[in-house]
Amino acid sequence: MPTVGKGKYTYELIENWAALPPGEAFGNVSAVATDSQDRVYVFQRKDPPVMVFDRNGTYLRCWGIGAFANPHGIYIADDVVYLTDREDSVCLTYTLDGKLLQILGHRGVHSDTGCDKPGDLVPRAAGPFNYPTEMVPAPSGDLYVTDGYRNARVHRFAADGDLRMSWGQGGKTAPSHFHLPHSLIVDQDSRVYVCDRENNRIQIFSADGQFITMWSDLRRPLDISMDRDGILYISEGGVDGLSPRISLMDKQGNVVARWDSLSAHGSWVDGHGDIYLALGTRKRVDKYVRQS
Repeated sequence: MPTVGKGKYTYELIENWAALPPGEAFGNVSAVATDSQDRVYVFQRKDPPVMVFDRNGTYLRCWGIGAFANPHGIYIADDVVYLTDREDSVCLTYTLDGKLLQILGHRGVHSDTGCDKPGDLVPRAAGPFNYPTEMVPAPSGDLYVTDGYRNARVHRFAADGDLRMSWGQGGKTAPSHFHLPHSLIVDQDSRVYVCDRENNRIQIFSADGQFITMWSDLRRPLDISMDRDGILYISEGGVDGLSPRISLMDKQGNVVARWDSLSAHGSWVDGHGDIYLALGTRKRVDKYVRQS
C-alpha cells in the first residue's frame, strides 16, 4: 500500500476503507468525522445519510433517513454531531445515535444575497442562511457556521441558537472577503480558521471576527480538522492544473507535511492521528493510517 508524508507524519493509504453491508453502496460522500471512541461517521447524499463504522471499517449502524435534503458538513465534538443541510439552509445537532437536539434556520428559507447559482461570487452578503457548509462549536460553547455556497459569511451563535454576529462579504483578495467559505474550525485560543475555498486561502480571525492573518499557499481548501497537538489537517481540491493534496500545518501556517492526494470534499483526523477522506463523487472513504 502507498506510503506518504514524512517523519512522524508518515502514513499508509488504505483505499475503499469502509466495509459496507452486502448490497449497499455509498452515494456522494460529502464529509466524515469521528467520536470519542474513534467510531467513524460518514455523511453521504443518499439515504441513510449517516453511516457509522468502527475504526477498522466494520459497519455498525445508520440513521437520519428522510431528514436531509442535501448533506454537506459534519463535525463531532464532545460526542455531539453537528451537521449542515446545504439546500435546506439549516444547521442541526444530533446525538451519536441520531436524536435531533437543535436546529438553526428554517427549512427551505434562504437569506437574500442575490445569488442563485451555488458557488458564484455573491453580489451581497446577508444573514443566516443561504446554503451553509459547516457548523462547529467553540471552546466557549458558541457555534460558528460557514455560509457558504450562496452567501459569503461566518455566523456566530450562542449555544442556545441566538445569533450574536456575522462577518464577511463577497470578494477575492481583501481580508474578510470570501468566495465560498467551505469549512472552519475554532482552536483552544478561540481563533477561527476559515477555508476560503475559491480564493485558495485560509483566513484566521479572532472569536469576534477580527482578521488576524491569512495563508495563501493552498489549492481550494475543502475541509479542515485539528489533532490533539494543534496540527491542522487540510484537504485541498487542486486548482489551475495543480493536483489536489493533503497539507498538515501548524498554527503559524508552517507546513509540517504535505502530499498529493485525491480530492477529498471532506476530511478528518481521529484520536490516533489517522486521516479519513470523504471522496465525494468517487463514492468511497479512504484512510491514511499513521505509521509512527
